[in-house]
Amino acid sequence: MAAYGLYTHIASNKFRSMLLLAGLFLLIYVLVYAGALVAEVMIDSGRTVDYYLTRALRDLVSALPWATIAAAAWIVIAYFFHQKMIDAVTGGESVTRQQEPRLYNLLENLCISRGIPMPRLKVIDSPALNAFATGLNRSQYAITVTTGLLKALNDKEIEAVLGHELTHIKNGDVQLMVIAVIIAGVVGFFGELFFRLFTNLSWNSSGGGGGWSSSSRSSSSSSDRDSKGSGGGAIIVIIIAVALIVLAWLLSQVVKLALSRSREFLADAGSVELTKNPDAMISALRKIENRGELPDATSAVMELCVDNPREGFADLFATHPSVKSRVDALVKYAGGHDPGPLALPDETEPQDEPSAAGDQPPPATHGPWGDTPTAQPDNPPPLPDTTPRQGPFGPLQGPLQGPWGPRR
Repeated sequence: MAAYGLYTHIASNKFRSMLLLAGLFLLIYVLVYAGALVAEVMIDSGRTVDYYLTRALRDLVSALPWATIAAAAWIVIAYFFHQKMIDAVTGGESVTRQQEPRLYNLLENLCISRGIPMPRLKVIDSPALNAFATGLNRSQYAITVTTGLLKALNDKEIEAVLGHELTHIKNGDVQLMVIAVIIAGVVGFFGELFFRLFTNLSWNSSGGGGGWSSSSRSSSSSSDRDSKGSGGGAIIVIIIAVALIVLAWLLSQVVKLALSRSREFLADAGSVELTKNPDAMISALRKIENRGELPDATSAVMELCVDNPREGFADLFATHPSVKSRVDALVKYAGGHDPGPLALPDETEPQDEPSAAGDQPPPATHGPWGDTPTAQPDNPPPLPDTTPRQGPFGPLQGPLQGPWGPRR
């Protein structure tokens, strides 16, 4: 469903969300079928390929209600507890106005000025420069920022980032991204589960005590059995199961492609519309550029962030456009000015302090009764009084002379 404007973009996001939820059930069924193939091989490895495919299909039909219930339960759990899951991964903590008055006031003023419901605020204690929004409904919406972002950006730049995330909420991007995180989590969990099963299966076959190896030897010793049923069919079916699991993983990666790159351009434009300051959004992007890596966050969580420095193979699976392309769009369509890559204050080298002897104050001299004050340039010693003095017969020329020299 193509999107040509803001409202069609929002409608497209809702349509894609429904497709992704349907795709979640499809991926679950594919994984269950792959698991049924492996189970049939473990039970009896001396059958033909057709036998395993048929038996696994029957197992899938039998397990279909349970798989559907499991997928639906996961969606319900993720709907109510996805924020806690993301916080557990990233370490985000809720903050109040008293804890973060600067951040809270910036977001509140932005929401009041545009009539937007106030989302919750969360902060991650990390030097990374990043932020993201989460939530599936109005009561769940939250914006999370890192402490590194708060230290590196000024108020105008932070306001621009908050406007970017508020636009994601307004446009319905948040729901789509959270659903993608849910699907990636399910596929990752079951994929790891099956690969662990394969590892145990290969260990049993190499140990000589497993059912697969013993049944293979018994089937190979039977002369009246078809050659396809002497273990070769089991190997082919295992390859098919692995291929299905890889296919499910690839489909979960395609989910990221559903997170259209245009959503970031629209969020940048929405931030400019909210703040009326394209230069603040540009400078914020330049400071965040290549500094947003959250080491403990999964790839699915990084897709939620303002900038995702993790690029896919040849940029094929990257869901975020480059910072340069986003800045170029703001310069072209919003009239902003690009300062180029920016260095943070702590990344600049400190200036050399003066070390010349002439730049240092002269040391204090010591006399027999204590320290002698050093004459400062601003307080020079008093000069002799050259004012003409009056004598009884008129003004005297020069200072008065005494027996031991001139009088002062």
